[in-house]
Amino acid sequence: MIRYVKYQNNTTNSPCFGKWYLRAVSDEQIDVDKLAAHMASHNTPYSKGSIRGILIDMVNCIKELLLEGKSVKLQDLAIFKLGLICQGAATAAEAKPHLVSGFRFNARATGEMSIKELKTDVQLKELKRYTVEEEEVSGNEPENPETNE
Repeated sequence: MIRYVKYQNNTTNSPCFGKWYLRAVSDEQIDVDKLAAHMASHNTPYSKGSIRGILIDMVNCIKELLLEGKSVKLQDLAIFKLGLICQGAATAAEAKPHLVSGFRFNARATGEMSIKELKTDVQLKELKRYTVEEEEVSGNEPENPETNE
């Protein structure tokens, strides 16, 4: 179930100014320990500790491979790769590494996690721990929609 909150675009120079939108929110963040416990609960012969170790090693190896310029595909999940944030140059000769200002971590869904596949499985539910009136009065979306902080 994908939970969502409503928010209003308050960017005055936007063509979408004043329009209301839905934004997906997460009601819980699952870390490696919780993921390992969840996986271990699925009738696997492996303990939570074994799974946790494998997941930590997997994350470290994915980072290492990405830094080597490779992309990593986890079937039915995503293809991971690094991207560059850089300024444009007038000519190819002027395009040099000093124009790079940052990096992006890109993940593109594949297989069972592709957008096409997810469309058939997703269900939506409005998160009830906020009020639209509070957003309308303040003119801003809540900092933390889950707790209304």
